[in-house]
Amino acid sequence: QVQLVESGGGLLQAGGSLRLSCVGSGRTFSSYAIGWFRQAPGKERDFVAYISGSGDTTYYTDSVKGRFTISRDNAKNTVYLQMNSLKPEDTAVYYCAATIGAYLVGHMYMYWGQGTQVTVSS
Repeated sequence: QVQLVESGGGLLQAGGSLRLSCVGSGRTFSSYAIGWFRQAPGKERDFVAYISGSGDTTYYTDSVKGRFTISRDNAKNTVYLQMNSLKPEDTAVYYCAATIGAYLVGHMYMYWGQGTQVTVSS
């Protein structure tokens, strides 16, 4: 089992940058792939980015390609989501989640963090 805690959210203007962190518990953190998801008010939870346990493989949803970068430091049990050129449509609660395998859909993830709010004003 792994517990996840997100941090780094905030309120900022369009065009700005934020780095979200997802810290996991347990010695097997590197065994888990991590996904970032987001949920805007009144909308479904959407996939944002994925990174494999080793960090060798990453995937992004089209709307964030070229702006967001996912990375991980397994020595620190931490996955990062660097978000640049933020837009108002990026406003959402951002969640990290852990899974075994390569999945881009939320129901395949077993463990979830509590979420961190990102608000981008125009």
